[in-house]
Amino acid sequence: MALDGATLSLIKREIESVALGARIEKIHKPSKDEVIIVLRHRTGSAKLLLSACAANARIHFTTVSVENPLSPPMFCVLLRKNLGNGKLIAVRQQGLDRVLFLDFETVNELGDTVTVTLCIEIMGRHSNIILIGSNGRILDAIKRVDIETSSVRQVLPGMEYALPPSSNRYSLVEHTPRQIIEGIRYAKSGELSKVLVSVLEGVSPLLAREMAHYATGGVETQTHNLTAMQLKKLESCLQRVGDILRGGQPTPTTVLDEEGKPKDFSFIDIDQYNGFLKTVQYDSFSELLDAFYSERGRIERMKQRSHDLLKLLGNACERTARKLALQQEELQTCAKREELRIKGELLSANIYRLQKGDHLAKLENYYEPSQPVWEIALNPALTPQQNAQRYFQEYRKAVNAEKKLTELIQSGEEELRYLESVLDELSRTSGESELAEIREELAQQGYLKRRTGGKAQRQKPAGPHRYRSTDGFLILVGRNNLSNDRLTLKDSKKNDIWFHTHNIHGSHTVLVTEGRSPSNQALEEAAMLAAYHSKARESAQVPVDYTEIRNIKKPQGAKPGFVIYDPYKTAFVSPSAQRAAQLEDKSQK
Repeated sequence: MALDGATLSLIKREIESVALGARIEKIHKPSKDEVIIVLRHRTGSAKLLLSACAANARIHFTTVSVENPLSPPMFCVLLRKNLGNGKLIAVRQQGLDRVLFLDFETVNELGDTVTVTLCIEIMGRHSNIILIGSNGRILDAIKRVDIETSSVRQVLPGMEYALPPSSNRYSLVEHTPRQIIEGIRYAKSGELSKVLVSVLEGVSPLLAREMAHYATGGVETQTHNLTAMQLKKLESCLQRVGDILRGGQPTPTTVLDEEGKPKDFSFIDIDQYNGFLKTVQYDSFSELLDAFYSERGRIERMKQRSHDLLKLLGNACERTARKLALQQEELQTCAKREELRIKGELLSANIYRLQKGDHLAKLENYYEPSQPVWEIALNPALTPQQNAQRYFQEYRKAVNAEKKLTELIQSGEEELRYLESVLDELSRTSGESELAEIREELAQQGYLKRRTGGKAQRQKPAGPHRYRSTDGFLILVGRNNLSNDRLTLKDSKKNDIWFHTHNIHGSHTVLVTEGRSPSNQALEEAAMLAAYHSKARESAQVPVDYTEIRNIKKPQGAKPGFVIYDPYKTAFVSPSAQRAAQLEDKSQK
């Protein structure tokens, strides 16, 4: 769901009510396409998030904590230099276009008070964040657009800023409902919801469908077939939506899909799904968008930062899997080794019947009654004894190859499991410190070269995720393989309870007992968290093994994160993001 211009106008109103007159305290750039501005206002501070990500472009206040890079990117340095301690003096929008301008009053290098503008354009893959100087020229953009990228509009430092090309559509704010209905009549006939999207400025497909649903009672109707009653209801709906945009009270609403995940959002009640899909209302658009985009945004940020690791691990997995397939194919050919031995013995037992120069020997096979006669190929250049020895040599080679191949296949399977476990933990990484620890782990295992030269910046390893069971037991969850080893083998006591998904990649989870007997509820919640922090987090029922720490052993030379355990019990649980959030130990934040 893309943020439409109508909703953007309401977010503009929200920003004005909270931050107009606020001063910039900090500026961060947590990922390639995102900027966070911390604004200090009279009653406190607020974090304003601007994102130019193609799938998640938006602007709103956020409460989500985001880890920043070790050193600020160049665009972040430029923003800090030009916006500094600037004061937000205006928020502007051209009609209901998906472009918002933030005007900051600041002091330049000469000590003069100037106005610098930060512009966000929300246009799918063309989304951008642009810094515009007091002279109207572009200082820089988060995405530079040159003539090769677009022949229509370039966005480069030094160029004068120009608005994106706009289409002449009707505005819910500036035009009356009757004017809009006249425009619908003159437009090419089609389904009402689609015509509304093409005729109205800043209207999303969801909002257009909702207005059409209200006007026609849920029956999709061609515009040329609209009755007088339907047109009257449409006029009423257009008036109501326009009143909201002109200063009325919106209803920030999210639509959830069948699995309870955010599907779409708007600023009015959504009735078009007739109760089949659930809707949730929020107090503000910032709260709505935080909930809607936070998880998707986290995944996108980590994808950008871990792109090189994903490529490295993907290639390593593919290479290892290909090698395993070849080795298993070779192993199958070794299964015929007994046939080679029998042929050698039959030739040895019948040497008196053979002569040098023979191409084929037909001999009675006393090993296989079902095959009384075997035809054995001979090398005519060899003596009968040498032919027999050749088969024995091939047999011994097959035996040695089978032994070696079995070891190689076992090693390859362990390596593939390890690489898949790192890929899994990479998909659940939420911060720069976790990513740095995964890089360190891959460097230790020889998959990645350590950077040499210069002063290396190293972050302290992040501790495990902390949770509290409903009845107060501390539950710790490892973040990656190195974190898992520390948690299980060093930091836990022998009578603590250890959890891990059965034969599924996931994090080590430890229920800290402190000498007490854990309740069944604490055990169930710890098992649920182990399932949630695993590759099976989207499954309905997940098997989770659990045992005391005293039963955990790490084999000599095993890969990070790999342990063996016995005895153990298995519980079946349903992972839940909502329950995990409720159990989070916020006292350590």
